[in-house]
Amino acid sequence: MNRRHVLRATAALLATALLAGCASPHYLQLNPQRSVSVPQTGSGQAVTVAAVDERDDDVIGTRTGSAMSTAVITVSAHELVPHLQREAERAVRDMGFSPTTQPGSGRPSLTVTLRHLGYERGDSRPVIDEARLEAVLEVKVTNQGTTYTGTYTSRRSQSYAVRPGRDANRRMLNDLIGDALDRAFSDPELAQLLAR
Repeated sequence: MNRRHVLRATAALLATALLAGCASPHYLQLNPQRSVSVPQTGSGQAVTVAAVDERDDDVIGTRTGSAMSTAVITVSAHELVPHLQREAERAVRDMGFSPTTQPGSGRPSLTVTLRHLGYERGDSRPVIDEARLEAVLEVKVTNQGTTYTGTYTSRRSQSYAVRPGRDANRRMLNDLIGDALDRAFSDPELAQLLAR
């Protein structure tokens, strides 16, 4: 009898812990990185580089897919922008240019803008759920009166039987934004206009 009470108490504690874990918010500190090579077009010219986050909200979705859920996923703009800035500067440097944050008259410029970052629940099947993630980056290059703007979207669907934890969500979102950065800086039009 005593053993049965212990088992029931243990089961109740586990269920409570699981439910609490499902309802807990995730504040994610991301560190996305570009992984592809970039076109080599520069010869040391200075380029003004900026990163901007123009999302309406730091909350990108909920872990449950319900708009009323307390299990929100938050990615802070003021924490993400410095990482986007670093990756944009690294890409410009790898292209052969000299990145700077200082604007200059007649100097080429490149601005990376995070337009959207989303996390929502996808199709559900018996025992399996799905998370749908999307990142949209816009890169604008201006040089000698000419402007080129590219939009680069990365999407990912992740099936799971157990809802992803904080670390898994962080990895998925880092990979997602990293893929969008790869798409952006692989675009030869960006490098060609900077080198004009």
